[in-house]
Amino acid sequence: MSWKLTNWFKTGILLSVLSGILISFGYFAGGRGGIIIAGVFAIGLNFFSYWFSDKIVLKMHHAKEILPEENPELYEIISRLSQRASIPIPKIFLIPDDSPNAFATGRNPSHAVVAVNRGLLNLLNRDEIEGVLSHELSHVKNYDILISSVAATVATAIMMISSMVKWGAIFGGFSSDDDEGGNIFVALAIAIIAPIVATIIQMSISRSREYLADATGAKLSGNPAGLISALKKLGAYSNKIPPKYANETVSHMYIINPFSAKGLAKLMSTHPPLEERIAHLTEIAQERGQNVY
Repeated sequence: MSWKLTNWFKTGILLSVLSGILISFGYFAGGRGGIIIAGVFAIGLNFFSYWFSDKIVLKMHHAKEILPEENPELYEIISRLSQRASIPIPKIFLIPDDSPNAFATGRNPSHAVVAVNRGLLNLLNRDEIEGVLSHELSHVKNYDILISSVAATVATAIMMISSMVKWGAIFGGFSSDDDEGGNIFVALAIAIIAPIVATIIQMSISRSREYLADATGAKLSGNPAGLISALKKLGAYSNKIPPKYANETVSHMYIINPFSAKGLAKLMSTHPPLEERIAHLTEIAQERGQNVY
């Protein structure tokens, strides 16, 4: 199965999971009537997740489009890499955040956007920026961007709904008639479990695709050393400067996790360990006869 079909399948699973959680909340909040309301809401949310998830994510980050005349060097790099990847040139958006990072979003290569934080442009040199852009364009080429954008929207929705359910239960917003739904204890259990499900979904999506995007990006740029150097710098500086707009529901979209994880928390991280990614890229660079420092 191609990456395009695989990610279409995963997107369908994501939206199905979201619908199931919403309908469960609806039943335990309002019985049969709650199911109808939740079902209508789920249909609407699925529609917006597919068509507008990228716009929602960009708005969350206060991102603004960078026009070609505003940064011609950046557009020269992404134009050249897009031509190599045989994909349309995506728009570039700037996030006013000094924590260096980047991500790609959109529902397909024809509607793709690459977003970079202000801190990334200030920190990295040309070769390193090219490495980051090649990684993000690999996500576009591999059709990762739809699944990652929808996952962010789904995770955000689940977190918000879980919070609403918990507060509703605290203030008596549920009845205790099991025949008509509205069981406060079951509703609370779902509200607690749902965010864990969202995190597991993000983990399963992000970890494998990061290795693939690193390898594809190295091939696309022809310079694995640039991406290696970029990852080292991003890893060192991102933990020193807390992200301004990122939160846990969108952390899987970034080239590196904007939130540090230690000990057992690493097992639940949306990204594979940075050291392992760098080791894999170093092997690719050595096969090409490049020196990595």
